[in-house]
Amino acid sequence: MEPQAKRRKEMDQYDSWDVLPVLSDRQSRDTELLLAYAAPIIEKRQTSRLVKELSLIYPLPGLQHIKRVRACKDKSTSHPLEVIVCLASDVQVIDCKRVMLADLLHSQSLDSSGLGEPFLVEIPANPPLTRPQFEKASKHWPTSFHEDKQVTSALRGQLFTADQKAKMQKYMTAAVEAAKSSGKLGMDAVGAVIVDPESEQIVAVGHDCKRGSHPLHHAVMVCIDLVACGQGGGAYSYEKYPACRFSSSESFRNTCNAKETGLPYICTGYDLYVTREPCVMCAMALVHSRINRVFYGAHSADGALGTKYKIHCQKDLNHHFEVFKGVMLNACEALHKN
Repeated sequence: MEPQAKRRKEMDQYDSWDVLPVLSDRQSRDTELLLAYAAPIIEKRQTSRLVKELSLIYPLPGLQHIKRVRACKDKSTSHPLEVIVCLASDVQVIDCKRVMLADLLHSQSLDSSGLGEPFLVEIPANPPLTRPQFEKASKHWPTSFHEDKQVTSALRGQLFTADQKAKMQKYMTAAVEAAKSSGKLGMDAVGAVIVDPESEQIVAVGHDCKRGSHPLHHAVMVCIDLVACGQGGGAYSYEKYPACRFSSSESFRNTCNAKETGLPYICTGYDLYVTREPCVMCAMALVHSRINRVFYGAHSADGALGTKYKIHCQKDLNHHFEVFKGVMLNACEALHKN
C-alpha cells in the first residue's frame, strides 16, 4: 500500500470515534429559564438613566451574567432597544399577561418617560459555562460569556490531533487485548492501561481479576497496584495472569527513581485508558493515586465518571483529573456484547 493511501486509511480509522470530555453537571446542564418583565425603550437617549434607576429598584441579584438591555429583535418596531424591568417573581399581579408599566412601578420613584408597556420574556437563570449553553441562552436574552476555548474544542471533538488520536488508539488497543485475555479466563472482559504521557511508555497493563484472585480486583484496581509494583511497592502478585504486567525496563526504573526524589504518588502525571467506565470504587482509587487523565471507551450503567456519578467533578476532593469518553467506542462496546 502506498504511504499516502495507508495514511488516509489510518486517518479514516481515527475519525470513526470521537474523544469527548465528561464535564460537570454545571457545564452540561440544560438552560434553565426565569420569567421577567421587559419593556421597550422608546427614547434611546434615556437608556443610561433608565438602566441606572431600574438597577437600584430591581437589582436582579445573582443574575450578573444578564445584560440589562438588548437590541430589539423585531426590526419592524419603532423602538431600537428593550430593557429588563424586573423578574416576574418580584411583583404580585393578578394577570401576568395584562400587566401595565404602572403595575410594576406603582410604588417606585422612577421617571418612566421613555419606557413602553412591559411584556413577558424568558431569561437564562445561570451564567453559560460552555458555548452550547451560551448559544441556547442567547436565543432568549443576551448574556455575558467567558469562553474556555479548550472546552469548546473538546466538545466539538477537535481537542486532539490525528497523531494524538493515533497514540490513544495504540494505548486503548492494548487495553482491549488485555480485556480479551480476561474474557478467555472467564472473567469480565475489561482491560486497562496506564501510560506515562511524557515518555509515551506503557507503565502497566491490567484486566479484571475479581473472579480469580480477589473480589476487589477490578481492572483499574489491578493497574494501579501494578504501577505500585513497578515503583517497588504493590500488594499482590499477578503471575498467573500473564496479560497483567508492569514495565521493568531500565529507562522506566530510572524515571521512577527520578520521580521518587520529587515525592510523587503512584500515578502522578500518568494517564489511564480503560475499556469500560470505572465504578465508584475505581474512580476513588484514581483520585487517591493522583491520576492525570482518564480515557474510557464504553459507558457503564453504574459508571462513576459520567453515567451515574461524576466523581472527578466533586469539589470537596483533594485531587481532580480530566475525563474523556468514546475512545475506540465500538471496539470497547463489542467486548461486552461478546
